Amino acid sequence: MLRDPAQSALPLDFSRPALSLPDAPRMIGLPVGPATPLEICAADYDVVRRAVAYVTLHMREQPEVEAIAKAAGVTPRALTDVFRRWCGLSPKGFLQAVTLDRARQVLAECPNVLDAALELGLSGPGRLHDLFVVHEAMSPGEWKTGGAGLVIRYGLHPSPFGTALAMSTPRGLCGLSFADAGEEEDALAEMRRRWPQASYVEDPSATAPLVARIFDPEAWREEQPLRIVFIGTDFEVRVWETLLRIPMGRAATYSGIAGHVGRPSAARAVGAAVGRNPISFVVPCHRVIGKNGDLTGYHWGLTRKRAILGWEAGQVGGEG
Repeated sequence: MLRDPAQSALPLDFSRPALSLPDAPRMIGLPVGPATPLEICAADYDVVRRAVAYVTLHMREQPEVEAIAKAAGVTPRALTDVFRRWCGLSPKGFLQAVTLDRARQVLAECPNVLDAALELGLSGPGRLHDLFVVHEAMSPGEWKTGGAGLVIRYGLHPSPFGTALAMSTPRGLCGLSFADAGEEEDALAEMRRRWPQASYVEDPSATAPLVARIFDPEAWREEQPLRIVFIGTDFEVRVWETLLRIPMGRAATYSGIAGHVGRPSAARAVGAAVGRNPISFVVPCHRVIGKNGDLTGYHWGLTRKRAILGWEAGQVGGEG
């Protein structure tokens, strides 16, 4: 969960690149004064990202904390403090949560995760650790016009996984993507290509409350649902609706999703639709993995996918 900075054992250094002054004006929702939990998470992710990138390269070796800390540019104690504050796990606990063996175990524990979710419903007891989301889809006609007549408000904000670009319409959140430092404009251009005829208004005050709620586990208990709107083909929307049924701490395969949407031989097409998911994290395409447990691809990078899965492991159960 997001921790109060006053409870942190690690002195915070906000001169780090993740919160450098040139970037701050672009991160709307950064008030003058003490850093918020989201801002601290964003700063911590700079260390986490380097650590996860190293772990990914040396996964088979199960590297020691000292080696991971050196790669991340911090001391072992600082690394442990950062990880515990960021996700509630020690570096070792995080490493165990994102191994190939753990991914295979998750698949084996609930091979019919989508069927089980369908029986429980999206708000069943198994969704304790997830956002309460309701969704609708724009009509095929609206999608075919490329968003003509649609006004999309957007803003850049700090998040536990780097800079988040959030986009919303009067009907709900329609886009959420991530960007590394210096790639914010590319992220915006990529999202705009999805709906080229829409009108875009930079209005971070409209998207800041959405981002704050999305990344704060304490806010997930709210009864008021987070409204999202899908803008895509009929097939893409069916795949994205299926992604919403994968609970936190579980995973589904591309072939499993293909079967669930009635296209058992269309795993490749499902993969393409998963890759086109415009609402990252909320619509959990990061919970889709290969049949053998491999993480396979992720539109916003495998380092970030592994980081999100490890962060979610901390929200679901910690290190027990």
